[in-house]
Amino acid sequence: MYKKNVWLEQSQSKEKIFKYAEGYKDFLTRSKTERLFVKNSVALLEQNGFKEFKGQKLNPGDRVYLVNRKKCLAAFVIGSNPIQDGMLILGAHIDSPRLDIKQNPLYEKDEFALLDTHYYGGIKKYQWTARALAIHGVCCLKDGSEVDIHIGDEENDPILGVGDLLIHLAKEQMGKTLGQAIVGENLDLTVGNIPLNKDEKDAVKKNVLNILKDKYHIEEEDLLSAELEVVPAMKTRDYGLDRSMIAGYGHDDKVCSYTSLTALIDAKAQKRTLCCILTDKEEVGSIGATGAQSVFFENAVAQLIKAQGESDAMYLTRICFNNSKMLSSDVSAGFDPLYPEVNDPKNTCHLSYGIVFNKYTGSGGKSGSNDASAEFIAEVRKAMDDNNICYQTAELGKVDAGGGGTIAYILGNYNMDVIDAGVGVLNMHAPMEIVSKADVYEAYLAYLAFLKI
Repeated sequence: MYKKNVWLEQSQSKEKIFKYAEGYKDFLTRSKTERLFVKNSVALLEQNGFKEFKGQKLNPGDRVYLVNRKKCLAAFVIGSNPIQDGMLILGAHIDSPRLDIKQNPLYEKDEFALLDTHYYGGIKKYQWTARALAIHGVCCLKDGSEVDIHIGDEENDPILGVGDLLIHLAKEQMGKTLGQAIVGENLDLTVGNIPLNKDEKDAVKKNVLNILKDKYHIEEEDLLSAELEVVPAMKTRDYGLDRSMIAGYGHDDKVCSYTSLTALIDAKAQKRTLCCILTDKEEVGSIGATGAQSVFFENAVAQLIKAQGESDAMYLTRICFNNSKMLSSDVSAGFDPLYPEVNDPKNTCHLSYGIVFNKYTGSGGKSGSNDASAEFIAEVRKAMDDNNICYQTAELGKVDAGGGGTIAYILGNYNMDVIDAGVGVLNMHAPMEIVSKADVYEAYLAYLAFLKI
């Protein structure tokens, strides 16, 4: 059903929509970083009969997954046809804009202990000041052990934050543009104010180091091999008096990742092999070993094909990708009634109107986009209509208003049919993003429908 309000068209599903939203809210609260998302995804997969792939022989109906460096995941439901005949793929990314702790972060200034940060992805820097923040991550020690660090999200935890200038003294700051008022080097985290000993140099910093040693058994030098991410210290909550929406950190793009993953879990085995690939580093260009540009996905499929008894697995992997179809699931910019001027009203997405399909993303003259074929769009439309799914189409704002990219073009480079599909979001790339519960559930149903074409 094209451009129909889910609440009106699917009114009989309200109870299911709200029930599904509760599972998503809980998962998002517990999965603010890539490592946490993968950890919780593996637990969910194993609860539903998936097993880690370790080279074992595969049979139709088998459910397997592979993890890459604890920050990237691929899961499969093996079909009755050979894998090289092509897969139906759901792809999304699990990283979100945030602040990263630098390698040499801890310092003292004017009797405050602070952690130096480097912002990750496209953020409005001023949005990260004067708000409650938490730290999640891992510290890897030289003996090979790992220390999980989580501060700020439990009820009795202390919270952290980035300070801002009081309005009474901010005349010069407020005369600057939004992009200049807060500079990246000032997004440092305040972590302490009590000195360890009287008259000792850097006494506040030393007290913080003592706290880290007592709780986590780490030294300052161990922070050299740590991955610590600063995220909002908030639970995912209902939004609106009617509880129709969800407010949380990281809907971009964990909302598409969760709905894709649960769709794969609930999907029945088909002739084609079904797949969900969840990647890292999209917010900075999909680079590195855990990004979509990595050969992890290619290697994973080759391993599965080899487990079928095929000898030339890499060649057949290319054939497989050539025969595959994919929904590259990323969020779209939802229409905001406070800022209508940035959208083309005929080609924008509205909350509660279902999953959003973007023929192309990119910026300017479609730079960096995938641009799906008309034939594939027709096939997807039919799948949605045959399954009574509410859907809409959109672009990311007016032509010259800005733009953005996804992982679609990367998989499109393998000569597979790919289209962007996802959930509309308000406040995208902000510490608190908003989605419609109706869209979340409808996306899940849309992914299930795609896995049957």
